[in-house]
Amino acid sequence: MNREVLAHISRLPIDDLPAYVYDLRSLRDHARTIRAALPERVELLYAAKANADPRLLRVLADHVDGFEVASGGELSHVRSHFPDMPIAFGGPGKTPAELARAVDAGVSRLHVESEHELRVLTTVLGDRSIDILLRVNLALTPGPVALTMGGRPGPFGLEPAQLDNCLAVIATDRRLRLRGLHVHLASGIQAPGHLDLAEDVLKWAHGWAEARRINLAEVNVGGGMGVDYAHPDQLFDWAAFGTGLHRLLARRQGLTVRIEPGRSVTAYCGWYVTEVLDVKRSHGEAFAVVRGGTHHLRTPAAKQHNQPFQIIPADTWPRPWPRPEARREPVTLVGQLCTPKDVLARRIPVRQLRSGDRIAFAMADAYAWNISHHDFLMHPAPAFHHLDEAPVPASVP
Repeated sequence: MNREVLAHISRLPIDDLPAYVYDLRSLRDHARTIRAALPERVELLYAAKANADPRLLRVLADHVDGFEVASGGELSHVRSHFPDMPIAFGGPGKTPAELARAVDAGVSRLHVESEHELRVLTTVLGDRSIDILLRVNLALTPGPVALTMGGRPGPFGLEPAQLDNCLAVIATDRRLRLRGLHVHLASGIQAPGHLDLAEDVLKWAHGWAEARRINLAEVNVGGGMGVDYAHPDQLFDWAAFGTGLHRLLARRQGLTVRIEPGRSVTAYCGWYVTEVLDVKRSHGEAFAVVRGGTHHLRTPAAKQHNQPFQIIPADTWPRPWPRPEARREPVTLVGQLCTPKDVLARRIPVRQLRSGDRIAFAMADAYAWNISHHDFLMHPAPAFHHLDEAPVPASVP
């Protein structure tokens, strides 16, 4: 956390807590670093599902080749703010209405998940055409990862043996333009593993296309770049990843590779800031109860990890009774919900933590507020602060 962010957090009124604080300058720098690391013929899409805050998207729009969306709602949201930005529409279970909306919105790519979905798409096209990628669930093992979407039975994509049926549909309908394949198998992969997986995917895709005499223009190898919440300083090695992709593409002239990271782009640029309401003990363990909780920041509950945090001491104590505190002991940080699952960090050693201190939970800019169960117990929503040197366009709320 830089000094300006810390100063802003320290000045926040109590009535403004909990609050999300987004450092858009840091996000801009990080996006520049990612873009600079990637070679030519690698297109960078941002997965809007990670965080679709319009101000974040506005920053990223200058550094990405487009946005990836996974629902009709995300599509409408992104298109309303970015009428001309390329959009790829993926995800399982697209309804006929969503497919029609994708055609109306002029998406640059539609990721087809099944033969049935492809056939439904033909019923909404009318006299229009669309560029598609076929999503494949390859039998590749990505190794130890945080989340697996392929390489085993699951709802995502087509088995390789099912692709020929899709090719038959495409061959009889000129409105369907096959551009390539989409293969997103896992999330939480570090650069060496991601490169190994990409190499295996590209090798398989080349063999598949050659056997069918298909000119394979592009392969989307997905996102899932690793984010380590236990070691916030250990970022995904974009430089090594870019160098490795350059090597892979040197052997495949004319092929474009697409990637669609989300968490690894935005996670590091936001904080969830709150106040310690109480410090108490239960059966020999210390607990700090904070304003808000996992109904605002669901990430630690969803991933079953400890959200990294920084204590910002408050030196004043306005109460006439002793200040509740924990000293040199492990503390579990919990929220205000009536459930034992409302845990933000468990048994973390602290030098001192007192009622009235502030907690800034780091890495809170992806899969945080947007995936949380906001209305449970009807606590107030958090405030949102965007730190940026540049003025925000009037069209962005």
